[in-house]
Amino acid sequence: MPWNLEWLRTFKAIYEAGTLSAAAQELSVSQPGVSLHLNSLEAFTGYKLFDRSARKMVPTEKGKILYNYILAPLKKLETGEQHFHKRSKEERATISVGMCFETFQFTLEEHIANLPFNLIIKFGEYPQMQHDLDNGLLDLIITPQKGQQQNLQYVPFSKERIVLIAGNKTETAEPENLLAGGKMKEATRILKQQLWYSTAADMEHLKNFWVRHFGEHPDFSPNFIVPNISSIIRCLSDGKGFSVVPDFLCTEAIASGKIKIVWEGVNPLENTLYFGTRKKTMYQKEIGQLEQLLQEKWNR
Repeated sequence: MPWNLEWLRTFKAIYEAGTLSAAAQELSVSQPGVSLHLNSLEAFTGYKLFDRSARKMVPTEKGKILYNYILAPLKKLETGEQHFHKRSKEERATISVGMCFETFQFTLEEHIANLPFNLIIKFGEYPQMQHDLDNGLLDLIITPQKGQQQNLQYVPFSKERIVLIAGNKTETAEPENLLAGGKMKEATRILKQQLWYSTAADMEHLKNFWVRHFGEHPDFSPNFIVPNISSIIRCLSDGKGFSVVPDFLCTEAIASGKIKIVWEGVNPLENTLYFGTRKKTMYQKEIGQLEQLLQEKWNR
């Protein structure tokens, strides 16, 4: 089996950068990908090329010999690549962003065609997004949860309020009066008898709202489970039923009168939203542009 050029490029980047994470940043690849290349090269040569410590990759004697052997040839190859590589346009950066589906629809979807860089959107659970951000698979996440990874930083930029809503054809006078009068047990009894919508992936909003305001877990099952909160808004518009959702996702439907806010709670339930990024990134300019777009949309 011949040498793999990418293994050697990765080895050179680790040797010069000193850590796997720094090499991954330089090569614009994931840290697991860097580790895989190094492991493959060590298996090919039959030698350990670095001593792994907590803070630095220290080259072994074999590693030093290999570096000196490949340095000049690799530089020549890189120079040749730059000389002969045909470029029809200036290369565009590619930014990977993690957020929930509804946030994407509400904020970024309308702006994608005008962005001066490539964009990859990933939907998923917030802990997985934090893990992918830490490993270099994502460059920015929008999240109400802060992780513990030392390589990441979180900057608050907005809040979402979790509210009880209903379609505009829903009879809400009785539960509204009971809630306004502080008669929570009677109000919950009436509410549990209504038609309810929730999402397939996340019932946290309903659970947290119920616990916060009524002091108990919701002991009923929604009647309709739909793919996402945007579907809930469409189903309730000019219809009947209740749901618990973040307020920013239904501002347009409320303004048009298609749905209504039934109750926000005595002490409203609010989540702080954060921009999550790595402390060191080569895409600070592009990330800043995305953060500005998101802030402008939320603050309208």
